[in-house]
Amino acid sequence: MHKTLISLLRWMPSAIITLFYIPNALDKILNSNQTEKIFANSAIMIATGIFLLIATGLFLYHKTILIGTSLLALYMTFIVLIHLYKGKAYEVTILIVMATIFASFIRKPQLFHLKKEAKINK
Repeated sequence: MHKTLISLLRWMPSAIITLFYIPNALDKILNSNQTEKIFANSAIMIATGIFLLIATGLFLYHKTILIGTSLLALYMTFIVLIHLYKGKAYEVTILIVMATIFASFIRKPQLFHLKKEAKINK
């Protein structure tokens, strides 16, 4: 019971993050004719949606969590910059970037530890 609870608590932030990225990706794929976006080209919107789906899959898979986290954080960082450019509120997007990195840290904290250099024999 204890291991199950710990596993559930480790996965909860990742599940919440996934509940943000998956609908966002599906909206970009299924509703690619969004005209208020910086890139009004539907092919770019569909490619972005597919990118988000792949990055989310990589984020959820234990062995590729670092790649998925990097891609999702990079995407959301660009969204922060776009919001700054357009004069929109950007605080929530910054929180999403931080939450993505935090969820990755909760699931696999050893990725964020510095590796000690091998001692050189004298």
